[in-house]
Amino acid sequence: MNIAKLTIPAVRDGLLGKQFSAVELTTEALRFAQAENPKTNAYLTFSDQRALAAAARVDAQIAAGQPLGPLAGVPIAVKDVIVTKDVKTTCASKILSNYIPPYDSTAVERLEAAGGILLGKANCDEFAMGSSNENSAFGPVRNPVALDRVPGGSSGGSAAAVAQGTAVVSLGSDTGGSIRQPASFCGCVGVTPTYGRVSRYGLVAFASSLDHIGPVSRPVADSATLLGAIAGRDPRDATSASQPVPDYAALLGDSVQGLKLGLPKEYFSNLAPETGDRIMAGVEVLKKLGCAVSELSLPHTEYAIATYYILCTAELSANLSRFDGARYGVRSPNSQTLSDMYKNTRGEGFGAEVKRRIMLGAYVLSHGYYDAFYRKAQKVRRLLTEDFTNAFQQVDALITPVSPFPAFKIGEKVNDPIQMYLSDIYTITGSLAGVPCMSVPCGTTAEGLPVGMQILTKHFAEDVMFRLAHQYEKAGGFTA
Repeated sequence: MNIAKLTIPAVRDGLLGKQFSAVELTTEALRFAQAENPKTNAYLTFSDQRALAAAARVDAQIAAGQPLGPLAGVPIAVKDVIVTKDVKTTCASKILSNYIPPYDSTAVERLEAAGGILLGKANCDEFAMGSSNENSAFGPVRNPVALDRVPGGSSGGSAAAVAQGTAVVSLGSDTGGSIRQPASFCGCVGVTPTYGRVSRYGLVAFASSLDHIGPVSRPVADSATLLGAIAGRDPRDATSASQPVPDYAALLGDSVQGLKLGLPKEYFSNLAPETGDRIMAGVEVLKKLGCAVSELSLPHTEYAIATYYILCTAELSANLSRFDGARYGVRSPNSQTLSDMYKNTRGEGFGAEVKRRIMLGAYVLSHGYYDAFYRKAQKVRRLLTEDFTNAFQQVDALITPVSPFPAFKIGEKVNDPIQMYLSDIYTITGSLAGVPCMSVPCGTTAEGLPVGMQILTKHFAEDVMFRLAHQYEKAGGFTA
């Protein structure tokens, strides 16, 4: 079997056709992933025993003639900020280097209930803070398309594992583009569902009002199937929505003829030709499918970067205050007082980018600056959300770039945080508004580097987004 080429339907057909058992597939998937991992560092931890036990359960279901779940036997990588019972969850940080959670996240529970096989935990930027996956305490992830390039961040390991073929699909998390940008850089499909569509229970909090869990895959249909398996209301997460979850995969074949698509002019004004030309080629494919395309405006876009980095740092500075050496994780041994323990543990345990963002967040929440920064940013966020609400009264979906540029070289931007932050310019707006958005491949640059096209729809309209992406894929858009 060719592990690197498998899709969810191919796994199902192979199991039901007796081409392989789930245990055989999982054994080979673990062997292949562990052999290939030194090239990319996509995985931090492999969960062999748990994976094989889950595979044995799938084989038992087949032997008993029981119906299989939608993810039966599918090897899956899970980003290491999503907690897994009895499997190390480090958040790619020294401060949690030996943390083994006592419970599973809801997403992982549902993944395994659907028959999915947890191969291991994917590398990422520390506590999901970064746009290149160079901030991991355990070394950067390399892009399997070009090993001298970054895979994007923060879900770089999740995207690299799928692109490398060491996972059929993966779960990532997205706060400001951390699923979509890596998917774009690695030539994959990456989905950020509506805020609240997937439970955040068991997702280690970065910025609680912005964090999402979502899928990464090669074909669109695999992301649709994975999202359908993990989405839905969870009483353990008060922000999870009670909206019904459509059968996304069953709706993929519906026509997109007549859909109205908008191109926000603010997203195309300073776009490099190597990216812009590929996006416009993708738009031409959508036109041939019968979509009507027009230009529109999201007028508050220019304030998005400042708004995002005020809000996300404010929230993370509060969320990360729990990592102090007192309750779990690493504790500094070089302390004589409680105060020293807090300072030394956090000083030794957190990396430079996490410290930078904690300090920014503490500053914007401090006395005398709360109204000037945090409260004002919340008001601007509302205006940005209204931009999207107004746009979706005119069109069914928006088409934009994912990143201003393709994957850059490892080390190229690591000493310039401002340039690194600007790489999120096209993805943070959807995150601030909480709308569903996804990256789909739309060809490559002259150097062979993937370019991603972003599709955004109104809240809880993932079915429209998936249908548009699937028809675009069928029409050859991925290589447009």
